[in-house]
Amino acid sequence: MRSLRVQPPKPTDDPFVAYAWSFVEARVERLRQDDDRTRGASAIEWAIITGLLAMIALGVGVVIYRKVRSAANNIQTK
Repeated sequence: MRSLRVQPPKPTDDPFVAYAWSFVEARVERLRQDDDRTRGASAIEWAIITGLLAMIALGVGVVIYRKVRSAANNIQTK
C-alpha cells in the first residue's frame, strides 16, 4: 500500500498573494521606467512627515495612558 503525502498549499497559489505580487511587480516596473528622479526626495519628505506624526500620536497615547492610569488608581474600593 502506498502512503499518501499531502503537500501543504504554496503561498503563491493564494489569489490575494498573486494579486499583491502582480501589483508590486507593475509598480516596480513603472518606477524603473520613470525618468523623474525627484521621487526619492518626495519619499524622504513623506517619511519625515510620517515619522513626526507617529511621534505625536505616541505622545498623545502616553498622555492618555497616564491620565487613565491615574484615574484608575484614584478609584475607591470597599
